[in-house]
Amino acid sequence: MVSLFPLVPPKTMLTSFHSSPSSTIFKTLKPPKPSLSPKTLILTCTGKPSPKPKSRATMNAPKPTSKNRRKPSYGTSRRSVIKKTFKQEQVMFTTPVSDDPLVAIIGGGMSGLMCALNLEKRGVRSTVFDTGMHGLGGRMGTRIIDPHPLVFDHAAQFFTVSDSWFAELVDCWLEKGLVQEWQGVIGELDIGGRFVPLPSSPPRYVGVNGMRPLADSLLSETCMVNVVRPCWISKLEPFNGMWHLSENGKPRGEFDAVVIAHNGKCANRLLASSGLPLIARQMKRLELSSMWALLAAFEDPLPIPGGTSFEGAFVKGIDSVSWMANNTKKLLHSQSNGPHCWTFFSTAAYGKQNKVPQENIPTATAERVKAGMLGGVEAALGLPKGSLTKPFYTRVQLWGAALPTNTPGTPCIFDPHGRAGICGDWLVGSSLESAALSGMTLANHIADYFETGGARPEEFAIGLDNEFQPLEGHDIGQFPGLESKKEINEAQAYQLAS
Repeated sequence: MVSLFPLVPPKTMLTSFHSSPSSTIFKTLKPPKPSLSPKTLILTCTGKPSPKPKSRATMNAPKPTSKNRRKPSYGTSRRSVIKKTFKQEQVMFTTPVSDDPLVAIIGGGMSGLMCALNLEKRGVRSTVFDTGMHGLGGRMGTRIIDPHPLVFDHAAQFFTVSDSWFAELVDCWLEKGLVQEWQGVIGELDIGGRFVPLPSSPPRYVGVNGMRPLADSLLSETCMVNVVRPCWISKLEPFNGMWHLSENGKPRGEFDAVVIAHNGKCANRLLASSGLPLIARQMKRLELSSMWALLAAFEDPLPIPGGTSFEGAFVKGIDSVSWMANNTKKLLHSQSNGPHCWTFFSTAAYGKQNKVPQENIPTATAERVKAGMLGGVEAALGLPKGSLTKPFYTRVQLWGAALPTNTPGTPCIFDPHGRAGICGDWLVGSSLESAALSGMTLANHIADYFETGGARPEEFAIGLDNEFQPLEGHDIGQFPGLESKKEINEAQAYQLAS
């Protein structure tokens, strides 16, 4: 997941990933021995890799058919879906990896894209499956409304850099004109209109023309990455030494390994019957917040208190608003009298209080949330109730699985027996940097595993039994290195006292 938003990993986490060989990045974990109880059976997948199954004699497990294939329980609760994962069979691939392996990456956010890019650097082909209707990027979302046009970053707002490996990547993006520094003033806005600017260091970055164009351009120069979208992978099936993917019964290809680069209820449903109980167990432990986004366009500038001209603010003391940003100035550097496009985010608490199915938001809920958030903007700016100019365009969106509230503190998860892994920002924090580093690390780990031909799987298990720790940070995510003046003063006072 990216950052709606970028958080600083707990002190016990790995926060730096400087070496590409996976063996130097993290300590190898030995997976727990599979239980042979009736609830945990072993499904061994052997036989030589084959593009298409030829006959039943070559199969080590019966191939599912339309008659015996169980329909996904889309109406089942998340808890009941996860319970089933501990009764599923553990896939144990024993066939040597093919000489030209192919990896399926399910999810085209920052972590999935960086995994694909770094697999290509190691000579490994991949296919990225993404559900995006308008483009790649996941929560690196940018919405453009014609004919004005109105431009909104409606998910990840900006990012910072604290890791040298990620810094090299961002420098490359700068040279290519994909990102730029956000020079505008951002700070903290207390209820009543008191604004305190944050230090200008570390630099803050945004995508040129929005965050989604950055995501869409990342794979533009690749030759070993295929992209399939929009596509909802609904089933993973191990057969004849390969993973077979399908979308509502439609075959989507055969792969030597699978990467899960998304989370939430869709990932849980996918893993619930996949034959990967160890990975499913870790995904189950992830806790996610919910958050509302309100996109609003005004004819005139908002009345900023005290004449302060800020472009972004972390809002304090308001339940319905935690962040506000002027996209027009951030992305278009416009100081004109044209439309002023603002993105507002609620707090996680407000998101939880007003959570509904995000695929089908009731009109009454949307209107209530919009009114509540605009009222919160008034209170934050210190304006009289009802005095805020009515926007001429609004749209609300619920991010039902917005940000992680806990983490296992490992850059990636990999089950070598099942030849499947997980990448995402939530594994080490909640930032765009975390997402990128997770994808890069998993790619190198898988490439190292492939180089052994899969002969020593016990050496490549990672993150399968890590305990989760709470995450702290802003409601909209973590921004490594970004601290308020109050936090800096408190840290300096502590250092002097000690």
